Amino acid sequence: MTEDINLDRSQYTKKILLLEFLDGIIVVFSVFLGLWVRFEFSIGSIPQQYKSALLYFLPIVVIATYIVYYFMRLYRSVWRFASLTEAVRIVESYLILLFVYFGTLFIPAARLPVSTVFVSYIVSMFGCFALRFGYRLALFVFVKPENSKETENVLIIGGGQAAREIIRDIHVGGHSEYKICGIVDDRKVKWGRDLEGIQIIGGREMIPELVEDYHIDRIIFAITNISSKERANILNICKDTGCKLQIVPALYQLYSGVVTVSKLRDVELEDLLGRDEIHVNNEEIFASLSGKTIMVTGAGGSIGSELSRQIAASSPYRLVLFDIYENTTYDIQMELIRKYPELNLITLIGDMTDQERVRNILEEYKPDIIYHAAAHKHVPLMEDSPNEAIKNNVFGTYILASEAAKYGVKKFLLISTDKAVNPTNIMGASKRLCEMVIQMMSREYPDTNYMAVRFGNVLGSHGSVIPLFKKQIAEGGPVTVTHKDIIRYFMTIPEAVSLVLQAGYYASGGEIFVLDMGKPVRIDDLARNLIRLSGFQPDIDIKIVYTGLRPGEKLYEELLMDEEGLSKTENEMIYIGHPISMDDDKFREQLAMLKEASYRNADNIEDLVAEVVPTYHRLQKQTSDS
Repeated sequence: MTEDINLDRSQYTKKILLLEFLDGIIVVFSVFLGLWVRFEFSIGSIPQQYKSALLYFLPIVVIATYIVYYFMRLYRSVWRFASLTEAVRIVESYLILLFVYFGTLFIPAARLPVSTVFVSYIVSMFGCFALRFGYRLALFVFVKPENSKETENVLIIGGGQAAREIIRDIHVGGHSEYKICGIVDDRKVKWGRDLEGIQIIGGREMIPELVEDYHIDRIIFAITNISSKERANILNICKDTGCKLQIVPALYQLYSGVVTVSKLRDVELEDLLGRDEIHVNNEEIFASLSGKTIMVTGAGGSIGSELSRQIAASSPYRLVLFDIYENTTYDIQMELIRKYPELNLITLIGDMTDQERVRNILEEYKPDIIYHAAAHKHVPLMEDSPNEAIKNNVFGTYILASEAAKYGVKKFLLISTDKAVNPTNIMGASKRLCEMVIQMMSREYPDTNYMAVRFGNVLGSHGSVIPLFKKQIAEGGPVTVTHKDIIRYFMTIPEAVSLVLQAGYYASGGEIFVLDMGKPVRIDDLARNLIRLSGFQPDIDIKIVYTGLRPGEKLYEELLMDEEGLSKTENEMIYIGHPISMDDDKFREQLAMLKEASYRNADNIEDLVAEVVPTYHRLQKQTSDS
């Protein structure tokens, strides 16, 4: 990519040098033409004094022409797209040069006949027009447009440096399939001005009108320095236009400071949510992980794989990946080997509920920190297999947590969920039981720092609604939403994991950390926005069908139980829920009862769970007609 950019710049520089050379030839030719006309088309009739004056007149007007052309940006336009803006620039340039040409009449050594100065001035201006607009005319007459690419009308959002570089790349980089029709910028002081020959037309409120007037096909969001909320506000205006939406990556995401068309990305749902940027102290987090042996369970899952990526970047002594699913685990293993060839990476396959397997791994690798992300998480599936939810989630956590204390693990962090709060499904209830296990272990084994982190849904995770919606849209619909009013909290996978790592740094033992998930999002709005971003109209091109709440599903999720209070941490996005008092001895007896029932696949497992988790209230199973 860098080589391509350098090649484009080299070609562009050669074109500018050629243009400058031809400008000089035009100025010199115009002067000699003026003298030739003045002295009746006979070079021999030109007096010696005027021939001597040429030695002063020519350097003055040639150098002045180059300077004026430069400051009037006549060398920064791409003349295959020359328009009225460029014509105005040429006229303005020659209004300035008028004083230079006729100012030479007051310099005795450079004085030429007035008629010669006048003719050379007019011919030079005409030559400037002819050279620049002639190129466009020649292209129009002699070069046939490629039929393979249809021209798209483009509107650019933002009148800053990123927009300038995008315009240059479109003009110089051979992107003839794009025609830039205008620029939108909220700064009124810029309205009416032009950027690289493209006029800044107005502010964001004019976007729908401009899209209609100019028949815009594509909108490019070219602002890198803007808050997430402001960006979302503008993009939400754009998404309703039906145009293809692209966005310039933030500067820190670019491998170089150069913004090009090839680096544009499609607008994603995350851009429309308008979540504030997550701030974590990477230095202190990485320092706490560097040089340690770290184990991640469920390493092939959405959260586990992102945990592995961010931990690998912190230079641990050893990273142990553990999962039961070999395909996804193999994927993250290959990715980390490719990105971090020096990483001491151990990849293991096994079952969390196999106590001997877990014990052998901890005994051999002796991790300092465990991030426990392994769990069955799909609500409807667990409703149909409740015993498996208890076996895997609860007793997988119990086995790992108890063995961790025996083998000197310093920190144990459980990935929990907002569904553990006042659960209405067995999956949420099982995760609440996991939290209770962690808090009990924290009291029993104070040398190991146990904690849990509770957050909502993550965008794009395996089995989440976003991949499902995308698949349904690709198939032509319909898109299925369980209920028109259902809402959920959302966070991107990288930011959720960053906060998990930060919470682990803060922990002192027994805490349930609660992540600030921002404002809840209506799932129906997510579906409609995703349809629009895919270039379709909801309910017209792609139908939306409401199927009814699934078994165990509720309209909204909570992040905190009534009994819990919140304490702040240094990070405003992370809070601590106070532990709820519980009888550990009684809880152990209840766990034994649950284990026996789950392994004999008891029909009443949900009733038994409800006795242990008083906040668990099952919803009545509903049909699609409910």
